[in-house]
Amino acid sequence: MHALVRGRISVNPRGFGFLNIEAWPEKGGASGRPNGAALAPATAFVTPPDLNPLLDGDVVDAVVTEAEPGRYSASQLSLVHRDRTELFGTVVMHAKRPHLRVDRLVSNTDWPFKPGSADDLAEGTAVVAAIEGAAVAPARVVAPGADLGIERCLARNGVRSVFPGEVVEASRASAAAASLERELARGRRDLRELITVTIDSPLTTDIDDAVAVLPAGPDGALRVLVSIADVDAFVPEGSPLDLEARARGTSVYLAGRVIPMLPDAISSEAASLLPGVDRLALTVELRIDPEGGVTSIDLHESVIRSRARLTYDAVEEFLTTGRSAGVPGEVEPLVRWLRTAAARLSTVRAARGGVELDREEAYVTLDAETREPTGVSPRADTGAHRLIERLMVAANEAVASWLVARGLPGVYRVHDEPTEERVRALEHFAHNFGVEAGFGPRLSPRGLAAFEAQFRGSGIAPAIRTVLGKALGPARYTADPGLHFGLGAPLYLHFTSPIRRYADLAVHRVVKRYLQGRRDQHADVEALASLAHHLNARARSAAKAETERHRMLVARLFATRIGEEIEGNIVAIKPFGLVVQMVESGATGTIALEALPGGPYRIDAAAQALIGAERRYGVGEPIRAAIASTNEELGRVDLVPAGARDAS
Repeated sequence: MHALVRGRISVNPRGFGFLNIEAWPEKGGASGRPNGAALAPATAFVTPPDLNPLLDGDVVDAVVTEAEPGRYSASQLSLVHRDRTELFGTVVMHAKRPHLRVDRLVSNTDWPFKPGSADDLAEGTAVVAAIEGAAVAPARVVAPGADLGIERCLARNGVRSVFPGEVVEASRASAAAASLERELARGRRDLRELITVTIDSPLTTDIDDAVAVLPAGPDGALRVLVSIADVDAFVPEGSPLDLEARARGTSVYLAGRVIPMLPDAISSEAASLLPGVDRLALTVELRIDPEGGVTSIDLHESVIRSRARLTYDAVEEFLTTGRSAGVPGEVEPLVRWLRTAAARLSTVRAARGGVELDREEAYVTLDAETREPTGVSPRADTGAHRLIERLMVAANEAVASWLVARGLPGVYRVHDEPTEERVRALEHFAHNFGVEAGFGPRLSPRGLAAFEAQFRGSGIAPAIRTVLGKALGPARYTADPGLHFGLGAPLYLHFTSPIRRYADLAVHRVVKRYLQGRRDQHADVEALASLAHHLNARARSAAKAETERHRMLVARLFATRIGEEIEGNIVAIKPFGLVVQMVESGATGTIALEALPGGPYRIDAAAQALIGAERRYGVGEPIRAAIASTNEELGRVDLVPAGARDAS
């Protein structure tokens, strides 16, 4: 079998790589899918010589051949597209000429500097370099003492960490030019007398949502007001400041450092909903009846003033004990009514189904002074987190419905119903975990919720949520409104975080244009579709950077635990072996194929399992392993099956 395919390069730090196949020819036979089969291989091996001119993430065309049954290789690779523009590495000398020793998760070879561009750089200097053809040129020398792990992580994923000087100056000028009086005279709704609060982590500086509620009237209905920072008032569309924010797409939250989408003059100051100061906002007003139904939606430009900055911990203490030093008496009634509103919304959400998926596999705690990792544990949100989450989701759903009802375009958030193939795979994985799903011919949001109820709160919950997230697939931005399956929401979008997500800012602009009298915005649909495609790519890169940084810290922490045995569950089958999620911490480690006894093994893509002559390893199965080694640069914790070290 041979076939011309298109795919994306994945670099292994040991020098070889894989082609993740994204498109097969439609026709079968010799130049189509192998033997015309419906199930084609997902990956093909790339040898080091073929990999040399390529970078992780490159899109290429290649010829895939079946080297032996079930094993495929790619050759004749031709670059189609490269997103990456910069490389991180250190200066090394080859034949008296400076080269960049590139991060080995990005390239398997050293890249030469353009002649004369790095002659003054000492060997060992850390550099972020711009790619110029088959060579590189220094873009920025990393300061001595900087956290190289963060710099490496940012460059790996194309995250822009430094704002151009003109963008910083533009942000300061824009913040200074804002006029509250002019905005009020233009007709903004003045909500400054309404008791409004923010609820966030104490470390948050970019506060973009605030909440208020009017107590239930005779009919039992509540009026909840979710006010969101009006970032558009400080970021003129098409300006250099706007173009920089669009290019970034999102803020990136790395443990120990935040890379904001907007400069601090706006993200942490002028737009941030700080307590005791007047702020421009867009407010979503929801009428919520006693059964949790949202019976009316109103949007308006507003001016608000937060009365208190509450933390999740303080609100959680108040919700569970009835008192907290962190919740001023003036706002206690407000917090109680917010709980009522969230409880009503939760009832409706539970009835329609869906599931809550954790974004991170585990939470790493850092020392407040040294910023060194001190522990890792499965992430668990509190009632205070869920309160805010319910209100924000309700606001996002409401704005999506509001736009669709008026025939307006938008950047929507869609999560497709899983295919029958994915549903059957999830049933199989659940069985391996000891959970019986029995979904039937198709999976519905309610069926998903019933499934989640079986393992909620159990020790295997973090691992099965990880597998569930992979089985359901990611949500995406699109200009076409549609179902968000995971939330069980007929319509959904992002509106509540415009300081840190450009998608929200784009929606704000559609809303504001309508409120200011522009009714015909249909011509904007094509531009929004292009924007959605870009934002999906930036969101993937940001999530990957955050995950990599997290795993680097986990590897640093686990370096002191070599030889310790752990209980875990297999959460993925990879060409190199197994990915195992540890029960106690929620962190993941890997077991290489060569470390598994009873080999050789072949990958059964349909069953997501490794099959050997005497042993099988499948997704969901429990496994006991020992920590064998760690590699912080690669963010890797290497495991071996328990007893394997002793046996050797």
